[in-house]
Amino acid sequence: MNDQIRNMGIQTVSPKPTDEEIGRLSSEDVVIIPAFGTEVATRKKLEETGCMMVDTTCGDVMSVWKRVRQYSKESVTSIIHGKAKHEETKATTSQATAYGAGHYLVVYDLAETDYVCDYILRGGSKPEFLEKFKGAYSPGFDPEIHLQAVGVANQTTMLRGETEEVQRRIRAAMEKKYGADNLPRHFRFFDTICGATQDRQDALEKMLKEPMNLLIVVGGYNSSNTSHLAEMGEKVLPTYFIKNAAKMVSEKLIIHYNLHKQQEVETRDWLPPGIITVGITAGASCPNNLIEDAIRRLFELKGVAVQELLAN
Repeated sequence: MNDQIRNMGIQTVSPKPTDEEIGRLSSEDVVIIPAFGTEVATRKKLEETGCMMVDTTCGDVMSVWKRVRQYSKESVTSIIHGKAKHEETKATTSQATAYGAGHYLVVYDLAETDYVCDYILRGGSKPEFLEKFKGAYSPGFDPEIHLQAVGVANQTTMLRGETEEVQRRIRAAMEKKYGADNLPRHFRFFDTICGATQDRQDALEKMLKEPMNLLIVVGGYNSSNTSHLAEMGEKVLPTYFIKNAAKMVSEKLIIHYNLHKQQEVETRDWLPPGIITVGITAGASCPNNLIEDAIRRLFELKGVAVQELLAN
């Protein structure tokens, strides 16, 4: 998708644009805000240029922003289940601090959640806590003060089941510390998972129950929701995360993204001979033509003419 945009002559403005980038914009330019939004400070800079802004921020993302702003006004710290460096999470955390003295903490997984829960219940080393979550909390955040009243939110492309478990564990810790009667004063929760993301997760979960030889996941390597689909597949069967059909070089070689190494790798003899069953899924923003290209390429590698399929 990004390659297609560049080929159309559309330029990309970095998530935190420099003064030089901002200086190149004028009232003649059109700037498109992506689906995961942008940080409050960046939006203000863009508005000051007088450029025309087309805001495509997803409604689910804006719902999270609304709740995070509400937490801030009520002196409730936002605990956000997400990736601290992801553009959507950065946009959300900026909402937590832009309208007052709000605070936030980003937890990536259940291990980090358990660490926070343990600190809530038993305390611990504040320097160690701050070092562990460096880059994932608001300026002036103090775990001894700002974990007394918390509200959970999420990056909308995370796995729903994991977000629900983050919520359950933090709720349990707050209830144990403050008691069930006092829980409403110390804990809030708001769950928003992108509808398109959830549809794909649900569909893949169902598909993984069927017998398959391998799974192909198509989408951008920096896409959070696509990465989660690959993670789901890896737990069950051989899974190949590719950004386009050209990565299926031959039946003997595929170039795909390794989530653990965070880079492309080559795998030999990946496509079994004979009659096989292959599952294909794609990220929420993956264009349909890329999915179709991947399907066509698979049939081509197995020696099946697409025309023959259409005829049947």
